[in-house]
Amino acid sequence: MTVITSREHAGRLQHTSGAPFELVVSKLRRSSGRPGTVRRSLLIERLARGDPRPVVRVVAPAGYGKTTLLAQWAERSDKAFAWVSLDERDNDPRVLLTYVAEALNAVEPIGQRVFDALASSGSSVPDAIVPALGFGFSSMTSPVVLVLDNVHVLYDPDCLVALSVLADHVPAGSRLVLAGRDALPLRIARLRAGSRILEIGPRDLALTHEEASSLLHNAGVSVSEDDVAELHWQAEGWPAGLYLAALRLKEGGQVATEADAFRGDDRLVSEYMESEFLARISRQQRVFLTRTAVLERLCGPLCEAVLDQPGAAATLAYLARSNALLVPLDSQGEWYRYHHLFRDMLLAELRRQDPELIPVLRRRAAGWCARNDLPEEAMEYTIAAGDVDMAAALVGKLGVRAYRQGETAAVQRWLRWLEDRGETEGHPMVAVLAGLLSTATGRAAEAERWADVVDRWQYGEASGPDDPAAEAWAALLRAVLCQHGVKQMRADADEAARLFATESVPEPAAALMQGVARVLSGDLDGGDASLGDAASVAEVIGAPGVAAVALCERSLVAMARGEWGGAQVLAGRARTVLRQAGIEEYYATPLVCAVHARTALHRGDSSTARQELVSAQHLRPLLTYALPHFAVQARIELARAHLELSDPAGARALMREVDELLRYRPDLGNLVGEAKAFRARLSGEHDPCVPGISALTAAELRILPTLASHLSFPQIAAEMFLSPHTVKSEAISIYRKLGVSSRAQAVARSRELGLLPG
Repeated sequence: MTVITSREHAGRLQHTSGAPFELVVSKLRRSSGRPGTVRRSLLIERLARGDPRPVVRVVAPAGYGKTTLLAQWAERSDKAFAWVSLDERDNDPRVLLTYVAEALNAVEPIGQRVFDALASSGSSVPDAIVPALGFGFSSMTSPVVLVLDNVHVLYDPDCLVALSVLADHVPAGSRLVLAGRDALPLRIARLRAGSRILEIGPRDLALTHEEASSLLHNAGVSVSEDDVAELHWQAEGWPAGLYLAALRLKEGGQVATEADAFRGDDRLVSEYMESEFLARISRQQRVFLTRTAVLERLCGPLCEAVLDQPGAAATLAYLARSNALLVPLDSQGEWYRYHHLFRDMLLAELRRQDPELIPVLRRRAAGWCARNDLPEEAMEYTIAAGDVDMAAALVGKLGVRAYRQGETAAVQRWLRWLEDRGETEGHPMVAVLAGLLSTATGRAAEAERWADVVDRWQYGEASGPDDPAAEAWAALLRAVLCQHGVKQMRADADEAARLFATESVPEPAAALMQGVARVLSGDLDGGDASLGDAASVAEVIGAPGVAAVALCERSLVAMARGEWGGAQVLAGRARTVLRQAGIEEYYATPLVCAVHARTALHRGDSSTARQELVSAQHLRPLLTYALPHFAVQARIELARAHLELSDPAGARALMREVDELLRYRPDLGNLVGEAKAFRARLSGEHDPCVPGISALTAAELRILPTLASHLSFPQIAAEMFLSPHTVKSEAISIYRKLGVSSRAQAVARSRELGLLPG
């Protein structure tokens, strides 16, 4: 069996993934059995005897030893095991699939393309990331057992679809193991019909009489065979119940009088814990256990903050030494979690006795996590507490940084939670952040809707709450949207810069928009200076997206001055920044590709220029009228490159999109004149009889990834809020431009051309 130490694994994570969030390495470490654990030899033999079925489904209630069984299998197997222990925070497909990719990559490299797609805020989960990971998994040459433990915590639809796709891409000789408490999200009937799934349930996992006897003996309990039979019958082979019985018997209980407390019912088990275990510990320890059960994981300082008790860390240390139901999460003895079943019991106890305390404890946990650089955990505790005001405040403090680190899905989920509760208008920073996020993800209508919310806060009849930081960000949002022309854009950018300076906030996006506004106003020198400041500050504070855009804008200024060598260097730096940050599929990427294509053509490298144009193609839909300056700039530069490559059809398709953008934003300064001049130049060119891939419109490019999915045209229409007729018409247009006659051929051709991941 392949064994990877935590130190080696941590090193690999740091080296290979470039993940946009900090990975919890302990989640990728398989569980290790405790000394004295009952050996499940029959089940292990069943799993390891060469059964050809690639998917293993292990489903049973808590306490049936699912994880223990899989850990023992891993210890005895000669195959490599890739292990992911799931939790609630994995209900983000990028987070879930990043952990899966890391686990597989630790066994055998699965290709950088998978990690690039995962790290890119612009890549589609179902249409880019899932296929890439499925392809990487199916291409592994060494047999591997991929274990996903605690799958029952997943409810996000994209996560569930991703698991079904993984189940379809298990390479020969490998296995996908999904373990959880209830029905797992797979197309079970289809897998059964194809003899592709091995199912293990509660009956399989229940201990035999002999195994129950071994469990009690290993726990240091001396009982007769008749007593074992009584306990085994009452517990129905439930391993956790038998273990709890062993704990009770070690305290001096009698089988004859206590065994009937075990019936496998959660309420009755809680009562057993109350009368036979919790009652035997000190009141201080009991309070500690029940109240810290609100925590997903525990450490001394967190427990002290949640309980507001200075001595709580010592209590945790004592319980960690004496209580087998506390599971260590690291080798330093810092972080622990409760055994899942034990935590359920403790939470039930807390809900019965002091339910109003639960949100208080969770708010304290959120506060501690926020102060200790654990923003996601802080938000999860706040959401669990149902504290809208605190969640809004945390989004205001943490949202910008989380978005910069590529955690787009997490920020969107936080914003949806607040919006569902109708509280966004009372929290201006939430609305501003939602607007900025919408601009960068190509949702123009959403961006303008949020801008209206911000305007009502700032300029409505009822005065909104005083929030200087939100006012600075609101000015920046207005500059980005450029709804009232370049002159107003410049004023908004200047106001944003002034307000950020007043608040002592080094925000490079304000300098970026100042630079863009000056360039569009004809002030190349002033614009270039502001763009240089933006790039420098962005690189210092860790805003790679802003740095890349600023560098790319400076490259355009250099081109306008005829400084092609400098333009190429600046464009290269922009691409390097995006690559190092793992956000190559970003709204700035089409502009970066356009500049690289122009500089390549200037030095006579038409092959590289064509590759750049293809790379820009599928990300073009991210550039909408919510980012009008970048959207028009990118398309004009791309159109120029197409025309230099004797592709007037591609240039005309781009200029039609420019015309549509200018209809929404007619005053974009110098760009209006540039578009008019290029359109006049283009009017004398003749199109080919049959348009090619370069003539794909932004609407067609948005439809293209869905053709690779399992969705029908009506389902695609419903997903994208379009009519089925529109989807069908655009699909037919795609076929014509790609020179194919079917959906399957269109997908294959798009993959050949690099428009879809292969």
